[in-house]
Amino acid sequence: MYKVFVNEKALFLTNKIEKETNFQLFLLESIDIRKLVINIYTDKVENAYLYYPDEKAILTKLKEKVPYQKAGGGLVYNKKGEVLFIFRNGKWDLPKGGKEKGEEMHLTAMREVEEETGVGKLKIKRKLQKTYHIFKRNKVYKLKITHWFEMYTEHEGDLVPQMNEGIEKVAWLNPEQVKEALKNSYENIKLLFEEEAK
Repeated sequence: MYKVFVNEKALFLTNKIEKETNFQLFLLESIDIRKLVINIYTDKVENAYLYYPDEKAILTKLKEKVPYQKAGGGLVYNKKGEVLFIFRNGKWDLPKGGKEKGEEMHLTAMREVEEETGVGKLKIKRKLQKTYHIFKRNKVYKLKITHWFEMYTEHEGDLVPQMNEGIEKVAWLNPEQVKEALKNSYENIKLLFEEEAK
């Protein structure tokens, strides 16, 4: 099952039909995805399952219906065990950004972290889960698939927010501050920290 966030609400892609839930069930094959997304945005649909019988093909089927883009991002730790956060659009987020043509995903993630925060000397520790969310740009709904990597750095220099990307602030947050920041963050970012806690 995949969890795709639409305006902070989860849209579940599933190959199982659950009986008696508070979720509305839609058939991925025949749904007008744009209408569904608008209904989620306008609170006409609260919780939704998108059903398709072949679990391996669900994401491919969704990508046929919604233009998508790939991104890479980093959950970056320093030697004090603090996590690198950015503050943009009134919320705490992790550095991430779009993949360039021909670029390998781990290099996208490292480049974006460095561009958005000024933090270099990055080492990838491991690949984390992918997150999915639908957003609107230029009147078109798109699916963003973000590949996340846990990284480590010994960078001790200044943090430099990439202002032209709307980043107001970059900060190293300790575990207590991370808990606080996650109260004002995105659902897909919270998922990464749930994964870290396992």
